[in-house]
Amino acid sequence: MSTLYSSKHYPAKPDRKGLHPRNLHQQGYDFPALKKSYPPLAPYVKANAYGNLSIAFADPLAVTALNAALLKYHYHISDWSIPAGALCPPIPGRADYIHYVAELLGVSEPTIDLVSSQPRITLLDIGTGANGIYPLLACQLYGWHCVGSDINAQSLENVASIIAHNPQLKGSFALRTQHDKNHIFNGIIQAGELFDISVCNPPFHASEDEARKGSQLKVNNLARHRGEQTSTAPTLNFGGQDAELWCKGGERMFLKKLIKESQTFATQCRWFTSLVSKVDNVKPAKKLISKLGAVDIREIEMKQGNKITRILAWTFI
Repeated sequence: MSTLYSSKHYPAKPDRKGLHPRNLHQQGYDFPALKKSYPPLAPYVKANAYGNLSIAFADPLAVTALNAALLKYHYHISDWSIPAGALCPPIPGRADYIHYVAELLGVSEPTIDLVSSQPRITLLDIGTGANGIYPLLACQLYGWHCVGSDINAQSLENVASIIAHNPQLKGSFALRTQHDKNHIFNGIIQAGELFDISVCNPPFHASEDEARKGSQLKVNNLARHRGEQTSTAPTLNFGGQDAELWCKGGERMFLKKLIKESQTFATQCRWFTSLVSKVDNVKPAKKLISKLGAVDIREIEMKQGNKITRILAWTFI
């Protein structure tokens, strides 16, 4: 049995960032080790205003290089890259989501054991994007079988390239295209198919303009917090295209559609889950889930530094 949680990776000290106890990034980033593992990161690593090694988190090229380094060093994923303008997710927060849903499913520890006699867990990622981050982490941390779906064929082509460069993912990570923008699960979950868990990071803005303003605010806050130069250009922090960061009606309307359609597939997925970024969207979502007959609803709070997000989980089984 192999495991990613060797002595060089597993955090030995208590968490300082509020991350899940299993999260590999509790003690921050080991930039010397990351540069050694992934040399293209090196030009972006410099001492910040506080004298600590860091990168300019407002620079999308630097953030992409950091992600590639983290995925290679900690998760054994090689040749990870995304197209210009695609969403570049913060790895620690995405790993937290996977650890919390693993707990929800009763998985006691993160380990890859492909010869285990235990049944392998199946995960469906709604809107996997060009980064494919949730299935990549779930495959590498827990050995799960994953399906990533997206409406953007070009995004899926990029994820297919990542899978092709990582033979260990063959047979564990499959991709499906959603051909109908009016549906989420329909056309993706096949007849007779069963999933243990579905995950989703909904688009949380209602328009491109709203997304740009929100991202610029995040850039400025990051720069101030880390002692970086503040950018005045309205760039999207971490990237993000239509259907990744914004959609008609924003997060609330997307959640409503996701929840309503989950009822149709109530017997084919053990737990449905979604991130909810805006706290005001939690109450109406839970009310709708209850109205549709869910037998259990969970609200799981995740804290990364000063940021708090929530996972909403529900089951009809």
